[in-house]
Amino acid sequence: MRTLVVSDLHLGSRLGHDVLRGTEPRERLLDALGGVDRLVLLGDVVELMEGRPRQALAIAEPILRELGARLGPDRRVMLVPGNHDAPLVRAWVRAQGRALGPSSPVPVDASPTLAQLVGWLEPARVQIRYPGAWLSDRVWATHGHYLDRHLLPESAYGILSRRPSERARPIDYELARRPSMSRVVGRLPRPLAALLDDVAELARAATMPRLIRRHLLRVRFAPLTAALLGVQVRRASIPALLRVVERLGIDAEWVIFGHVHRLGPLAEDAPEAWRGSTGWPRVANTGSWVHEPLLIHRAKASHPYWPGGAVLLEDGGEPRAISLLGAPFS
Repeated sequence: MRTLVVSDLHLGSRLGHDVLRGTEPRERLLDALGGVDRLVLLGDVVELMEGRPRQALAIAEPILRELGARLGPDRRVMLVPGNHDAPLVRAWVRAQGRALGPSSPVPVDASPTLAQLVGWLEPARVQIRYPGAWLSDRVWATHGHYLDRHLLPESAYGILSRRPSERARPIDYELARRPSMSRVVGRLPRPLAALLDDVAELARAATMPRLIRRHLLRVRFAPLTAALLGVQVRRASIPALLRVVERLGIDAEWVIFGHVHRLGPLAEDAPEAWRGSTGWPRVANTGSWVHEPLLIHRAKASHPYWPGGAVLLEDGGEPRAISLLGAPFS
């Protein structure tokens, strides 16, 4: 089975940074589906945390209908919600309590909005899993938002991390989470929302030296910003994700995640940064489908934060990070 994993589409985001609104990026993704048996939507598919779900869903509907139509009735879509589309499953998840496992099947009617999305993705065969999904007997995929609970500052992909404690269940992470800043930003006037969105984007650099941080709101410093955030992904976010995997008792050779918007590992990445201390599990990130000007200003399509990232998984092969809006899909 050939599987394409994409994440962080953020369809309907208020500031319009979701690139699949554009015809060319959307056609590129649709073309990529021609060679796959299964599409995995690994969280933050629709932007539901800005307080404007109707507008976001209206933008998402035609895009999801196109994906479902291109796949047709003989191929599959697996949906694994993240933190920005958590309302799709939140009530159902909390009702499960400690019965919620690392790859629990979710009924299509877990919420009216989820049922709506499933309908748009038809005639493809749709499955929902949460908080993760086994894509094969050795590959586990999750959006990755649980890693925030092991970072300081929390929910900012910070550079300090907390030590893992005892074994945990998914509900422990669910009940420990706090409301997202997106709820606040989504209710503000557009100019202020745009400013705070930039600040939130750079909150990941909150532990950087003040002199550096003061300049990072300027787009001309995008290469520096991206480089520093890349360091934090390797030194904080990936270790935090591996702590989640350890605490949940996931026995996998590979873990695929999204959430941090950094495609990898790429050819230039140090392999040891993308694996556990013993060499396993190995980690891959899907990147995102969001244009982030403070990270990619004047960058080329080979940039790790360039929109259009994906992970390709083939039977007998290892997950491979690819760019659908950069290098040709193969």
